[in-house]
Amino acid sequence: MSYSTETIRNVALAGHSSAGKTTLFEALLHAGGAIQTAGSLERGTTVSDFDPMERSRGHSLNTAIASIDHAAAGQQLVHVNLIDTPGYPDFRGPTLTAFSAVETVAIVINAGAGIEYGTRRMMEYAKARNLCRVIVINKIDSEPTKLAALVDEIRDTFGPECLPINLPADGGKRVVDCFFNPAGDSDLGPVADAHQRIIDQVVEINEQVMERYLEVGEEGLSGQALHDAFEQCLREGHLVPVCFVSARTGAGVKELLDLAEKLFPNPLEGNPPPFEKNGEPITATPDPKAHVIADVFKIVNDPFVGKLSIFRVFQGTVRKDSQLFIDDGKKPFKVGHLFKLKGKDHIEIEQAIPGDIAAVAKIEEIHFDAVLHDSHDEDNIRLHPLEFPKPMFGLAIEAATRGQEQKLSTALHKLAEEDPGFHVEHHAELNETVIRGLGELHLRVMLERIRERYGVEVKSRPPRIAYRETIGAHAEGHHRHKKQTGGAGQFGEVFLRIEPLERGKGFEFVDAVKGGTIPGQFIPAVEKGVRQVLHGGAIAGYPLQDVRVTVYDGKYHTVDSKEVAFVSAGKKAFLDAVLKARPQVLEPIVDLTVAAPEAHMGDITGQLAGKRARIHGTDSGRGGEIVVKAQVPLSELTDYAAELKGATAGRGRYDLEFSHYEPVPGNVQKQLVDAFKPRHEED
Repeated sequence: MSYSTETIRNVALAGHSSAGKTTLFEALLHAGGAIQTAGSLERGTTVSDFDPMERSRGHSLNTAIASIDHAAAGQQLVHVNLIDTPGYPDFRGPTLTAFSAVETVAIVINAGAGIEYGTRRMMEYAKARNLCRVIVINKIDSEPTKLAALVDEIRDTFGPECLPINLPADGGKRVVDCFFNPAGDSDLGPVADAHQRIIDQVVEINEQVMERYLEVGEEGLSGQALHDAFEQCLREGHLVPVCFVSARTGAGVKELLDLAEKLFPNPLEGNPPPFEKNGEPITATPDPKAHVIADVFKIVNDPFVGKLSIFRVFQGTVRKDSQLFIDDGKKPFKVGHLFKLKGKDHIEIEQAIPGDIAAVAKIEEIHFDAVLHDSHDEDNIRLHPLEFPKPMFGLAIEAATRGQEQKLSTALHKLAEEDPGFHVEHHAELNETVIRGLGELHLRVMLERIRERYGVEVKSRPPRIAYRETIGAHAEGHHRHKKQTGGAGQFGEVFLRIEPLERGKGFEFVDAVKGGTIPGQFIPAVEKGVRQVLHGGAIAGYPLQDVRVTVYDGKYHTVDSKEVAFVSAGKKAFLDAVLKARPQVLEPIVDLTVAAPEAHMGDITGQLAGKRARIHGTDSGRGGEIVVKAQVPLSELTDYAAELKGATAGRGRYDLEFSHYEPVPGNVQKQLVDAFKPRHEED
């Protein structure tokens, strides 16, 4: 191994779909000498989009990883781990998992399209994760006249800390440096002016550097002092460099790679990852001699290679043939083979040092976000979990052929392992399996994978909306369960009170019985009866939430009282109280973002007005596009994809994210309650 932790750079390419991330990924690999020829999306020859579905669709569905060993002129060898991420909002799950493995996120913007919805979201996610951000404006040769306006738009949107570190010249055919060797003019004005803005921003971050700069000027600052101040600016978000490239022609690509080598933070410099031990924050030290701490950020179930677990090493050194534990497991596994990845290729290595990214194969017990370690001193360590968008699009599915149920279950488990934005729910009371994803495309791709990768044909239909029930007032409930059938009978009596909790608080059970009126051994039975109602619902058959139940009195019989009697008494006393407490049905409300040509603004708002939507605002995008933001009941959006396509001639797109639950209108609640009554009465 010819590199150290200090010379590692971990960079994720993120941004909106069609910004050119995969083409830039190929161009960087080529410029760094990792591949002889850059691949082509059109020919399906890229390193990153190697999955057959990606090649057929022409865009990324998964993250892909490859490394570059490269040295800029006069610089030491640097090992750059690059992660290419999907741009479609539906595949944010794999994109966000990559953020836990890098110090730097390069947000790629299409020069022609400007700041798009995905651009904003990726900037937000990277900032929330406390990662260094770099903006890369791609396709500068195709839209050279718009670049000055785009830089202004970036600074207006993301802040004045966004400053060009190089500038396009000759109509986007090349770029000129604004930091190391500033000279001449660019398509956007004098390079010296851009250089001065960067220096002014960089020296602000460090008092000693600022004092030296004011005393002797820039010439008196050492290269190391400038580097340290620049890196600190990146780490603290005080500077977001803006770079210009054309991945297609190669303009600016080598300069971007040189920038990564010279100025991007290494694992010793980046913000330490937020690990916790027993709930308390700890810091993993990038010391190669310390105990191993590594986090699994990606799982791939390869039909030929088997399960591949990809991890970032944060502390210690993982060696081939070493023994590692998974989370709090007591039985270690042997690292029989250790790999670096280059797209679909696996390159065997002897060790992975702090800051590096590597993989092990065929260890079934490893799961996404598992912590790998080599000492029980590291038990109970977790990386603070990423916040993923809640998957709101759903389909109820079943195997099309009898006997394929177990095969389908296995396929769903493996797909959910790979993508934290894809959830599988089993509703026993409805005998329904529901898959949920981040969009219609997400679910279509998953169904195709089930068919193509696992050989299972499925039937699908819309699922039931995930309504919930709650209460709106305090109430008391009582039930005496008494049954005599000859011999020992059943007896249990329960008095309880209920009260609503704040939305999202869930359920609380309080034992306030005094004097042994209900013996302690029967209290769990009362709670079991209450939980049966929580699970199956009281008025419409949906789970009940946000309620506190306090059991305060009751009676028992020394001979006839049994657990089953108190389960029944607890259940019916709770039902009695709920029916007196202004029961409500809650529905999921989602944040809806719709983007379409401005000419369709009236059609979109008209559609939403008929869906009980609350429109919160509109933003003007580039190229005559409008973005509408609203909150809408999920139940109103069952056919929205087709409706939007029809209203905008296929040029509209939308994104959903769960917001909250709120009560349904009275007429909707009546329909749901009436539909439940026949089943309830049969029960």
